[in-house]
Amino acid sequence: MITKKPSHEQLQNSLLQSFSLLKIGTHLRKGGITKGLGYSCLELFRIIFLLVFQHKNWFRLLESEKRSDLPGKDAVYRFLNHPRYNWRAFLYSFSASLIRSIRPLTSENRVCVFIVDDSVFSRSRSKSLELLARVHDHTTGKFVKGFQMLTLGWSDGFTFLPIDFSLLSSRKEENRLQGIRGDIDKRTNGYKRRKEALQSKPDAVSAMIQHALQAGFEADYVLMDTWFTHHPLIQEICKNGIHVIGMVKQLKQRYLYQNQQLTLSELFQRSSKQRTNGELLGSILVTIGNGLPAKIVFVKNRNKKREWLTILSTDCTLEAGEIVRIYGMRWKIETFFKVVKSSLQLAKEFQGRCYDLLISHTTIVFARYIFLAWESRKEADGKTIGGLFYLLCDEVKDMDFKSAFLQLWSLVESMVTQIKKTETLVCQVKQFFRTLPSYIKVCLGAPMCES
Repeated sequence: MITKKPSHEQLQNSLLQSFSLLKIGTHLRKGGITKGLGYSCLELFRIIFLLVFQHKNWFRLLESEKRSDLPGKDAVYRFLNHPRYNWRAFLYSFSASLIRSIRPLTSENRVCVFIVDDSVFSRSRSKSLELLARVHDHTTGKFVKGFQMLTLGWSDGFTFLPIDFSLLSSRKEENRLQGIRGDIDKRTNGYKRRKEALQSKPDAVSAMIQHALQAGFEADYVLMDTWFTHHPLIQEICKNGIHVIGMVKQLKQRYLYQNQQLTLSELFQRSSKQRTNGELLGSILVTIGNGLPAKIVFVKNRNKKREWLTILSTDCTLEAGEIVRIYGMRWKIETFFKVVKSSLQLAKEFQGRCYDLLISHTTIVFARYIFLAWESRKEADGKTIGGLFYLLCDEVKDMDFKSAFLQLWSLVESMVTQIKKTETLVCQVKQFFRTLPSYIKVCLGAPMCES
């Protein structure tokens, strides 16, 4: 009889092989994350990385039977609180290596996108946390203590990989509960991240996209929701030679059409002759406020027949259905937020007062998701086996128009009614976990969803 290995042991052995295959140590060194004495940074990173799969935090792990083989409590906290480590460079290097492995698995004509979105990084019980602020949660309409986690990700329509993030505090001093500590060295990466935390969202988005392009990442479009699709930010992104596709709110903004400044309602009336009997109600070519040409697509709202959804694209060569299909990829980042918050212990595993700890631990949580995304891709995509399978297997399915429309409608419905757990999102999270290997699913347990 073959002895059955415990799932935790199987995961640890597989993880050691994956760390070697994915060259985690090399990526850490590229971020300057090294030590001269004691436990290596790679070993400390591995210990923290594995915590979520053992269902323990660092404090409980030190009380377990394994404490004799573990470093001291202060060694881990010194590692996480180090202001000179460049965690952004590590995340760039790690995600870029996975993208280089994924891109050859699909055709060269397949659309790849950057996805930008923000989510609340809640620290409701904190009082003395550095740069802690009251931030607005647009899902509930309330202010909570914490940060706005602005995230930039890459997707090919099947796999989503986070490549950068910024934990934004409040620019208004009256909403900021704590400031930057006075003893931080202004030459360190930690101080630069603190200064970034005081930026506005549009400035932070523009800087993140520029840094990603300079780091060698490539994408055809940037996908954004209504909170970011504004003319000044669109113009800044288009200066980098990349198109924007985003949903637009029906506000007071005007668009130039046949030498007339028209609202979205007036444009909808002008596009009435282009309507079809399907989900698309029409499209129209306009010029937005900064002089850029754009195509506006009107999509049916299933809940209210007299209302519609509006998607703007700066690439006027795309068909209306293709614009909706590409924008449907933005749903991937919503699934990502649910997984990292509900299953990967984002903002819960370590409680510290230093801003550097937030940056380092969030990066490690993102690295966990990248690892799971890679395992999911290997399980679902036969081409990852290599050789003969690469020639015989079809590439993984891209998102079609019908799926994109259903997810778009569900997302808007949840935003309007403030429903935290929509059926579509729960299905997407469960689908992500279904594609993971069995030994990982056992260690993570049943997926739970929260906002």
